[in-house]
Amino acid sequence: MELGRDSDTGGQVKYVVELARALGSMPGVYRVDLLTRQVSSPDVDYSYGEPTEMLTPRDSEDLSDEMGESSGAYIVRIPFGPKDKYIPKELLWPHIAEFVDGAMSHIIQMSNVLGEQVVGGGSGKPIWPSAIHGHYADAGDAAALLSGALNVPMILTGHSLGRDKLEQLLKQGRLSKEEINSTYKIMRRIEGEELSLDVSEMVITSTRQEIDEQWRLYDGFDPILERKLRARIKRNVSCYGRFMPRMVKIPPGMEFNHIVPQDGDMEDADGNEEHPTSRDPPIWAEIMRFFSNSRKPMILALARPDPKKNITTLVKAFGECRPLRELANLALIMGNRDGIDEMSSTSSSVLLSVLKLVDKYDLYGQVAYPKHHKQSDVPDIYRLAAKSKGVFINPAFIEPFGLTLIEAAAYGLPMVATKNGGPVDIHRILDNGLLVDPHDQQSLSEALLKLVADKHLWAKCRQNGLKNIHQFSWPEHCKTYLSRITSFKPRHPQWQSDDDDDDGDNSEPESPGDSFRDISLNLRFSFDGGSGNDGSMNQEVSSSMDRNSKIEAAVLNWSKGKDSRRKMGSSLEKSEVNSGKFPAVRRRKFIFVIALDFYGEKDTLAATRRILEAVEKERADGSVGFILSTSLKISEITSFLESGGLSPNDFDAFICNSGSDLYYKSLSSEDGPFVVDFYYHSHVEYRWGGEGLRKTLIRWASSVNEKRSGDDDDEQIVTLAEHLSTDYCYTFAVKKPAAVPPVRELRKLLRIQALRCHVVYSQNGTRINVIPVLASRIQALRYLFVRWGIDLAKMVVFVGESGDTDYEGLLGGIHKSVVLEGVSCSASNALHTNRSYPLTDVISLESNNDNVVHAPLDSDVRDALKKLDLLND
Repeated sequence: MELGRDSDTGGQVKYVVELARALGSMPGVYRVDLLTRQVSSPDVDYSYGEPTEMLTPRDSEDLSDEMGESSGAYIVRIPFGPKDKYIPKELLWPHIAEFVDGAMSHIIQMSNVLGEQVVGGGSGKPIWPSAIHGHYADAGDAAALLSGALNVPMILTGHSLGRDKLEQLLKQGRLSKEEINSTYKIMRRIEGEELSLDVSEMVITSTRQEIDEQWRLYDGFDPILERKLRARIKRNVSCYGRFMPRMVKIPPGMEFNHIVPQDGDMEDADGNEEHPTSRDPPIWAEIMRFFSNSRKPMILALARPDPKKNITTLVKAFGECRPLRELANLALIMGNRDGIDEMSSTSSSVLLSVLKLVDKYDLYGQVAYPKHHKQSDVPDIYRLAAKSKGVFINPAFIEPFGLTLIEAAAYGLPMVATKNGGPVDIHRILDNGLLVDPHDQQSLSEALLKLVADKHLWAKCRQNGLKNIHQFSWPEHCKTYLSRITSFKPRHPQWQSDDDDDDGDNSEPESPGDSFRDISLNLRFSFDGGSGNDGSMNQEVSSSMDRNSKIEAAVLNWSKGKDSRRKMGSSLEKSEVNSGKFPAVRRRKFIFVIALDFYGEKDTLAATRRILEAVEKERADGSVGFILSTSLKISEITSFLESGGLSPNDFDAFICNSGSDLYYKSLSSEDGPFVVDFYYHSHVEYRWGGEGLRKTLIRWASSVNEKRSGDDDDEQIVTLAEHLSTDYCYTFAVKKPAAVPPVRELRKLLRIQALRCHVVYSQNGTRINVIPVLASRIQALRYLFVRWGIDLAKMVVFVGESGDTDYEGLLGGIHKSVVLEGVSCSASNALHTNRSYPLTDVISLESNNDNVVHAPLDSDVRDALKKLDLLND
């Protein structure tokens, strides 16, 4: 780890690697994968380009006999984003989908490998992850999508939160909100954090302050409501579809076994003829060369040159307090640099300010600011400060936790730290220093002077820190962490039940995806048949049985045991697999997904025909299959196909209701034109609010209509469309799109009420679909990959220049995209201008993107496909 090389390589990186290593050493944990970005660039260490790197346990000698073939902790680097280029995290947002797809491939492959190694016996049953843990906003966003695609529980650690950062930057007054958003992509970051809250089972924080003062800023979390919902759950009382992630405080840890606190003083630090300086760590000489009197106690600050670290206030406090200057030296370890001109503008600005202050107060010989240090030097830096009877200082405006404070305490250093954030909790446990207001320069200097001058107080703080430091060990952290995970309700893809193979059929599948063998496809329900899933909402409400329980019970009955298989009429024998009982979509070489969000049916039909006709030859030989992806209900799709002279057989699958329903074409005419995938519902129903959500939405629609009650006409602006709604999609018809609040406002309203769902404005704003938070059109494609092994890289998604408000999800990832120019309109464009961040923050449509091709609407679609290297004449 090149810690300190920039703002993206700070304490969070060390935290995550240490956590992975520690978890990998815990009893009961077989494997830990730390997924990050693969970078092959001369700007970074060569190891950043290694696909896999094992994190050797600290006590690997003791564990060697117990470790299995693929057990342990690993860094797994997924290639995504610009090739051979290291870029800051703010520029990664358009590439998150690509990371999700690559990570999903790795997880599926590893789950199958572990299934063979751990379970063995050729069972073919994968071992799915117990949890997916997202660290920071971008990884939280990715973890939420992975959690939905794999139906695996998610954990979140925010580390540093966007809303808190936005507030701090606005208070400083240096940048406007627009400038902040342009620099930090802060609104996209905040939306990523909101989505992470929607999906997370648990949010791990380091301090109580993080919960009460930082997470409370988010629409998706309210401490009071969280406690009320938890109390209702304990009493087994309905929460009316509301869900809140559990906030858990687990302080980070570190390993202390190898640390020996430094005793003695600085009398022999300069060495002598018999004991030359070379016996000391090289970093000591690098620091002490700055000091005219190296025997004075050292005030140590270890932080990047970032405005929020408040280093300039520290230098001012030191420079303006003469007694402090006479008693102590100041060491500023501010990352690594070759030259100031090569640093980022923010970092160089802070460093130049420090140098100007050194000159202003004439601090030469009293302040050290070395250009380089290695990660392995950090323990020696702590030792040097402790040997000098110095103090560790963290003056940040706000510190989410303060891992360096724990590290310093382990080496016997008392602390002075900001009273904002994690240091409060650390100080409560360690009692090894003083807390100060980081904005109060005099308070800062007085605290430092008190510790440096009062040797009795210094010794007491040092001893307290060493006595209590064990409470911050990684083993303690991991024990609490794992105990929380074991309380999760297990979630994993449901079509692979333990009883699927009780007839003894272990036949070899035709493709990698066949290991996920399915039973539900023997249940052929047409859209107008007896499934009950697509019935009217009135029937649902009048039913005495809860919808979710009904579906769950049906799925369990259909998927388990020989008796239920007799009820279905047949079991999955090898002959049935070979005779095509699985969807045709899994046998295609390429899959073309038509996701054109037209408003007019005529234009949609024309474009659909053009795409179908462009690959007529490939359609005939079966190498190309088609999926229709739309906001329409399956009954509307039937009418659409009939009006255009198209057949359900022209398509292998239908993604309906903005991704909340998935149908395949029926293989038997007597069963109706479509079969519904019930397992997709069980895959996406997590946190679906059901009837409680529906009632809230109806109240919202009424409030919108009431606000417009003074208009000349009494026409309802937005109404629940009962005939278009399904069990997993509540559809509202909109008469006046301009009078309906933007989609972000409805999302905010629902999040505030702890209702977790995905809101999609479609049909040029004339329709609103509210679906499960884990469902979407792009997530349905990922589901097809997980279930049937359909290679996402062999998918081509046809979209317009704009579309429904879920449009952004369809662009990005490892699939190919054809953007048909001219497929847009003013109303559709208006849908996208009401988001809180520009579309360019989340999708990458650069000319050098090999996966995206732009083509005029009336052009030859085949030419566009050739540019993607998909067709050869």
